[in-house]
Amino acid sequence: MGTEHSKNEEHRSMVFLRKGPKLPAWEDALLAGREPKSLLKRGLRYVSLSLIMKGMTSTPDFLWGLHEVQKLNLSRNQLVVIPPSLGKLDRLVVLNLGGNCLKCLPKEIGLLRNLKVLFVNMNCLKEVPAELSLCRKLEVLSLSHNCISQLPLSFTDLTSLRKLNLSNNRFVQIPLCIFALRSLDFLHLGSNKLENIAESIQYLVNLQIFIVENNNIRSLPRSLCYISTLELLNVDYNAIQTLPEDLYLLRRLRRIAWNPMDKGLHIAHNPLSRPLPEVVEGGLDVLFNYLRDKKEHN
Repeated sequence: MGTEHSKNEEHRSMVFLRKGPKLPAWEDALLAGREPKSLLKRGLRYVSLSLIMKGMTSTPDFLWGLHEVQKLNLSRNQLVVIPPSLGKLDRLVVLNLGGNCLKCLPKEIGLLRNLKVLFVNMNCLKEVPAELSLCRKLEVLSLSHNCISQLPLSFTDLTSLRKLNLSNNRFVQIPLCIFALRSLDFLHLGSNKLENIAESIQYLVNLQIFIVENNNIRSLPRSLCYISTLELLNVDYNAIQTLPEDLYLLRRLRRIAWNPMDKGLHIAHNPLSRPLPEVVEGGLDVLFNYLRDKKEHN
C-alpha cells in the first residue's frame, strides 16, 4: 500500500514537470522531480525558502505560487531584475536579495505589508522605489554597496525602522527623511561622500550606533552631543580638525576605540589640530576633561 502511494506521488510530480516548458538546468536540478512546495522548510517561527548561490539569472516562475513563504533568501546569485510578481508573496517577513545585479526594485514591493527585514546590499541600485515606504512594519533595511545618492521623502513613513545601513553608496549629505526616523538605533553611512552632518541629527533620540567613517566630514555638529543614547560613534578617516566642546556629554561612550567592533569613540585618521592628537592618546576621560575645561574658560 505504501509503495503504491509513493509511486502515485512520484507520477503526479513528474506530470507537473512535463506540463510546463523545459526548465533551466539549475531549476531542473533543484526540483529533481519534486513539487516546488517540497523546497519549503517549516521552522518554529517561519516557513522559509533558501535559493542561495544557485547561479540564477532570473527568478523561477514557481516561486510566485509559494504564497505561504515568510523568509525568502535569493542572495548571491546573478539576478538582474525582480518581477512585479514579488507582490504576491504578501506573507514575507524577511527578504534577502543581497549580492545580485539588481538595478531597481519593483514598486510592488510595497505590497509586502508584513515585511520586517530587507537586505538589498551589494547590488547596482541607483534609487529606491517610494512604494517601499508602504512596508510600515520594516525594522531592518540594508542598502549598502549600491550606487544610491538619495532616498524618497516618503521614507519618513517607516516609523518602525530601527537599523539602516546605507554604507558604500554615493550620498553627499544625509537624506532629510532619515531625521524623521525616531526609532533608529543603528545608522551606518560609512564610505559615502558626506561633507557634513546636519544639526538635525539630534532628532534621532534613540540612536546607539552611528557610523560615518571614510567620508569628507570636516567637523561634528554640536547637536550630536545631545544624543545621550550613543554608545558607538565612528568618525574614522574623515577631515575633522576640531571637536565640539560638549562632546563630553556623550557619557555612554566608554573609551577611545581602535577595534572596529568595539563600542566607544572612533576618531583615528583625522587631521586633528593640536593639542587634540596628544589629548586623544591619553584616553577618553582625558579628552572629555580637556573639552570640559575648554568650555568653562571660553
